Amino acid sequence: MARVLVTRLLPDGGLDPLLAAGHDIVQRDNDTAFTPDELVVAVGDVDAVVCLLTDRIDEAVLAAGSAGRLKVVANVAVGYDNIDVAAARRLGIDVCNTPGVLDETTADLAFLLILAASRLGWEAENDLRTGAWKGWGVNQYLGRDVHGAALGLVGYGRIGAAVARRAGGFGMTVRHHTRHDTGLPGYTAGLDSLLAASDIVSLHVPLTDATRHLVGRPQLALMPDHAVLVNTARGPVVDEEALADALVAGTIFAAGLDVYEREPEVHPRLLAAPRTVLLPHVGSATLATRARMAQMACGDVSAVLDGRRPPHLVTT
Repeated sequence: MARVLVTRLLPDGGLDPLLAAGHDIVQRDNDTAFTPDELVVAVGDVDAVVCLLTDRIDEAVLAAGSAGRLKVVANVAVGYDNIDVAAARRLGIDVCNTPGVLDETTADLAFLLILAASRLGWEAENDLRTGAWKGWGVNQYLGRDVHGAALGLVGYGRIGAAVARRAGGFGMTVRHHTRHDTGLPGYTAGLDSLLAASDIVSLHVPLTDATRHLVGRPQLALMPDHAVLVNTARGPVVDEEALADALVAGTIFAAGLDVYEREPEVHPRLLAAPRTVLLPHVGSATLATRARMAQMACGDVSAVLDGRRPPHLVTT
């Protein structure tokens, strides 16, 4: 029997793989996050960690674990920019994530933002709830059509491809940009060309040094003034200050965001910006998907503790 630190309370059923294997679960009775210093102490006496993307698993945490008996860190997320993977590799600690399981759910959310931002859904609902709506008017809440629009996907992994499938039902023209030619219809080699030709741009790239502020002031300036920007990837992919400027100036039409540069903080200018739909990082937030994510992470931990290669080992 191994000891497994679970940093936060997981959805019902999420711990089932660990419980079935008879491992000892170490977690708090409430959902209070561990501070960085608390994590350093906690990992010294466990064989594995199941964490969330809000947990910073840096070299100090990993070194404290490797000084003890830590073998694996499993992130209940697809992205793993919260974990120092290079340090983990040097220290002989496996890192796992949860790819695939949340693709369709996150694509649903991306399309929700496409629709809500394009059709000014938040502004219309807010006026209704606050009593500002005084009745129907021919010039009220004039949004942009989604059907038949040109959709540009920045990144074309599983989630981007899932968004493209949904776009087909709306008769959209879909193009995508990636670092390498996908060989698929709609591939556009230049990001600038994609931005300039798209009515709606949806971001689906991981956070790396190369993608930080991938969409900044110069890129926003290339987009048509009727364009809509959607981000369900990672917050720092977009320069939020530049985006707020573009929305206030009207150089792009609208934005829909589920992720932010300094979560849980949201840039105050985005909170005040017009034609902006803001959600609190809920891309994978359905009961079924979050439970499957937790089970996948715990299943990978069980595999490592059993001496097997985990199915979702991070290798980059």
